[in-house]
Amino acid sequence: MLCQECGVKPATLHFTKIVSGEKTEFHICESCAREKGEVLPGTSGGFSIHSLLSGLLDLEGAGKEKTAATKNTQSLRCDNCGMTYSQFSKLGRFGCSSCYNYFNSALDPLFKRVHGSTSHVGKLPKRAGAKIMFKRQIEELKQDLQQSISQEEFETAAGLRDQIRRLEKEITQE
Repeated sequence: MLCQECGVKPATLHFTKIVSGEKTEFHICESCAREKGEVLPGTSGGFSIHSLLSGLLDLEGAGKEKTAATKNTQSLRCDNCGMTYSQFSKLGRFGCSSCYNYFNSALDPLFKRVHGSTSHVGKLPKRAGAKIMFKRQIEELKQDLQQSISQEEFETAAGLRDQIRRLEKEITQE
């Protein structure tokens, strides 16, 4: 396929732009893309996954004064390899397997912001996943039940107990 701009060189870049729900495809050569000002992956100024991750890691301090918590996070250092959290945020990868443990306190807010949660639940097929979803719900209710009991909220605990029993009956009926 030839470049849609110059019609001479082969099209090596294929862009799909969606603006206001309208899809437009461009098939152009690298030199025409540079002339048009398109960002080329892998070139200077191009997109990299490391720059994306660095941006996510730096969201805490973006546009705000650095708080004491942010400063403490930036000064974290892995005792095993010596990498700092600041270096990790620029590189986008850990220096060793111990880094995860040393930066754990700073990673939880990042995971929560990116994924919406700090625990992975995965996807479930609709047909076969119903039983698993009930079991997960029961486990969450049991944790809430234990918390209610420890806080001596016995009325709430009784309601949770009844919910658990109803869900367990539904599982056995299927």
